[in-house]
Amino acid sequence: MDSLDHQILSYLRTDARLSVATLAKKLGVSRGTVCNRIARMERDHIILGYTVRVQADAQPQDINAWMSIAIEGHETSRIVRDLTGEPAVWALHDTNGRWDLLAELRVTSIAQLSDALERIRLIKGISATETSLHLKTRQLR
Repeated sequence: MDSLDHQILSYLRTDARLSVATLAKKLGVSRGTVCNRIARMERDHIILGYTVRVQADAQPQDINAWMSIAIEGHETSRIVRDLTGEPAVWALHDTNGRWDLLAELRVTSIAQLSDALERIRLIKGISATETSLHLKTRQLR
C-alpha cells in the first residue's frame, strides 16, 4: 500500500458513500485509478466491507457492555475461538496491560447479560474478568 491507498482509505473511513468520481477529484487522479485501487484493496482483504455507523444510543433497548478478560498462560487463540461462538460477543479486541482481551457485548436484557457473563467466566483459561456497562456515548467525529 502506498500513500494513495492510505488517502483513499482515509476518505472512505470518513464517508464510505463517497463516489469514485468524488474520490478521484479530491485525490487528483482518474476514476479508473480509484476503481482499480479499491478493487485491489477489496481483493487483498484490506477493505473488508462497507457499513453504517449507528450512534450507540440509537438502540436504547440494547444493553452494551465491555468485559476485560485476563488469560492464563498462552491460551489466547483458543479462548478467542471459544468467544467467537458466544452470541453476546459483538467484537473482540487484543489489549496490553492488565487485561489480555476486551470483549464488546451486546444483549437485549440484563438477564441475557448475566447469562453471557456466566458462560464466559466458565471458559477454561480465563483467570479474571471485569465488566463495565455502556451508559452514554459522546460522539467526537
